[in-house]
Amino acid sequence: MQQDAGDRGAGQKQKVTLREWWQDARPTKTVVFWSWVGVIVLTLIVGFAWGGWVTGGTAQKMAEKMADDAVLKRLTPICVLQFSHDPNRVEKLKALKEAGTYSGGDYVEKQGWATMPGEAKPDSNVASECGRQLLASK
Repeated sequence: MQQDAGDRGAGQKQKVTLREWWQDARPTKTVVFWSWVGVIVLTLIVGFAWGGWVTGGTAQKMAEKMADDAVLKRLTPICVLQFSHDPNRVEKLKALKEAGTYSGGDYVEKQGWATMPGEAKPDSNVASECGRQLLASK
């Protein structure tokens, strides 16, 4: 009976630890492949949704918009300066106020203030922004 004393726990299964389970795990090639596919898809979703990633086309559009905004920011003060050199600026400012914000850009274009030196025709975006600044400052 002495021999049976050591075998009492032999019939019961011991709890497998995570480390033992991991060491014994042998995933198939299919499982490994689809796991990698899932990780790649998840990385793409997280990267484009929250990571700030953009496509080349979107980056190009963003760069063009930033360039247009920078040019507008630099040309608008020139338009305002050309307005300030106009001898009839007081009367023309009253007419600009009557034209309002919506038609102000057209009025500024007609006066020639948005026509930059060396250019043949005025820039409508510069004219609109110039009109907004003139209405806001005076």
